[in-house]
Amino acid sequence: MVPGVLVISHGSRDQNWVSIVDEAVSGLSLKEELPVAVSFLELVEGRLIQDGIDELEHAGVTDIIVIPLFVSSGSTHIDEIAYALGAKPVPERETDLEPFRVAARIHFGYPVDDDPDIAQMLWEKTRGLSQQPGREVLLLVGHGSRHEGFRQRWERGISSLAARVREVSGLAAADYGLLNPDSVRSRVEYWQEQGYEVLVAPLFLSEGYFTKVIIPQRLQGLKYAYSGETLLPHPLLPRWIGRQVEAALEPLRSRE
Repeated sequence: MVPGVLVISHGSRDQNWVSIVDEAVSGLSLKEELPVAVSFLELVEGRLIQDGIDELEHAGVTDIIVIPLFVSSGSTHIDEIAYALGAKPVPERETDLEPFRVAARIHFGYPVDDDPDIAQMLWEKTRGLSQQPGREVLLLVGHGSRHEGFRQRWERGISSLAARVREVSGLAAADYGLLNPDSVRSRVEYWQEQGYEVLVAPLFLSEGYFTKVIIPQRLQGLKYAYSGETLLPHPLLPRWIGRQVEAALEPLRSRE
């Protein structure tokens, strides 16, 4: 048994976005040295998922631990990637993603969802906005989904994550809003009507169109605090990946 790690993220035409993901994975520290490949679902030529599989298999890997570097299990991309890798027999939604050529055994991991390390990261990114914690509410803003089943997963993950951030932050409350279906503006208005200051934190891996344009557009005319800082870069993300890899390795080692 020769294990390897395949970290899969969405991808972007912005080279800085790609570099931030690479940097996060380069900080990975494992108990033993393993082959690690970083691949993208789309937009990064030469580094797509099949490229990552090929790279690991050419290195002799027989078991691939897949880390889906997405913020929610409500992402339809996770569903289609798991199907195309053979980790599930059929996708829940129709997909154009063809099954990959893969000989190694696939061990499919999990996305960010409500991990405690992510809650700590979110608060560290937002803490500088806080002036009077007892009168402030943190609103996590995520992409969301309009698809039945996926939307509920988004809601479960982000609501649980908000509760974790509330615990570590000491703020009066923490809540969430989704861009799809849109609830961001109404949640800010609700908390303002209750007399609270609202701190807005984007639940996105890295900065881009949604964090720089869409969220401010949705909140135009409202008073709120927003830095636009995303999860990456942050030193806790490699730790999150490492914990997941080590947990996946335990049953593999016991088979040897």
